[in-house]
Amino acid sequence: MKILHTSDWHLGKRLDYFSRLEEQRAVLAEICEIADAERVDAVIVAGDLFDTFNPPVEAVELLYKTLRRLSHEGRRPVIAIAGNHDSADRIDAPDALARECGIIFIGYPQATIRPFRTNNGFSINIATAGFLEISLPQYNYPLRIIHTPFANELRLKQFLGLDDKGQQLNELLRKHWLAIGNMHCDNHGVNLLTTHLYMLQRGGEILEEPDGEKPIKVGHADLVYADAIPPQIQYAALGHLHRFQNIGDQQRPVVYPSSPLAYSFLEAGQAKGVVIVELAPTQLAQYRFAHLSSGRKLHRKRFEDIDAAVLWLHENPETLVELTLISDTFLSSADMKRIHEAHDGIIHIIPIVQHAASSPTHTPVNLDQDIDVLFKDYFQHRLGQEPNPELMDLLNEVINCETRPED
Repeated sequence: MKILHTSDWHLGKRLDYFSRLEEQRAVLAEICEIADAERVDAVIVAGDLFDTFNPPVEAVELLYKTLRRLSHEGRRPVIAIAGNHDSADRIDAPDALARECGIIFIGYPQATIRPFRTNNGFSINIATAGFLEISLPQYNYPLRIIHTPFANELRLKQFLGLDDKGQQLNELLRKHWLAIGNMHCDNHGVNLLTTHLYMLQRGGEILEEPDGEKPIKVGHADLVYADAIPPQIQYAALGHLHRFQNIGDQQRPVVYPSSPLAYSFLEAGQAKGVVIVELAPTQLAQYRFAHLSSGRKLHRKRFEDIDAAVLWLHENPETLVELTLISDTFLSSADMKRIHEAHDGIIHIIPIVQHAASSPTHTPVNLDQDIDVLFKDYFQHRLGQEPNPELMDLLNEVINCETRPED
């Protein structure tokens, strides 16, 4: 049995003011092509389908169209769980229609999926709180999935019985998952777990959450370790961290597949993709990373020469750039115009003005001078140079503007 594991689509996300929707449209089409080329039997999307609780209409439309294409007209089950960026109610809302297309939305922990059968496709025959078993016509063994969408403290109290903050989340989930595994996950099927959590290897490195990501862990009481996963599970499909990594081992992979696009400049240079998992009852899971190539690559570039910066920008148009410019003077408006005209994907410009440190002096300040002369003296004292004409024009504009009285 072959599974495609993906997560952290963050549909509707922007990089500062820059929309990524067209890139997301392209990369999700690429994921669909991989699913078809690999002839996968099921797809798991492990949370953070959207970037906000109230995503734009275009993002919602893109999600539904993509999941419908992945489901192959109901012949391929698609399981999509809520992440910490998602509204659980929004994820659950289209359930009745989605099931007709073979899409299984799971918004809350302990959700019970009503059994159903798709035309000429698969069926869900067993479903209890936090668990479902799928029968695929091409296999004589079932696919079992323990599922836990993102759960904050309130949801844990409501759905999993977390009574007080002193009770560690790791122990609660370990007991919860083990009870399900002991009841439903024997050696006569393929056994998976999917969840959207910040999970670590006990004794391993502390993994950094993505830049701009809503942090899940609060102190050490909320840490979840991979040893909470029950022994019956052959593969754990995680979501939340945006870099591809296995925090389990080769015998029992516990995998973050990566986000499909780099969503911050701290992710610049990271490989992005999906994971293809091959499983059979009692066998070790075999998995591999399938690279995604769609989307504009993120770059952090530093230049000390404007001409060199402009040349690089012209030569790399299909990128998004954080540009650091090092100079001895402030950038002129003409230089800024050249830079912006050279590239349409500059997200940030970080100017660094180098100057020789001035030795401290005790020259008295003549406060009777005009404000523009005082400003020039201060600028020379702090930065070792004269302010350029554009800066002086801006100062005069501020000085001369009249403040309108409130009505």
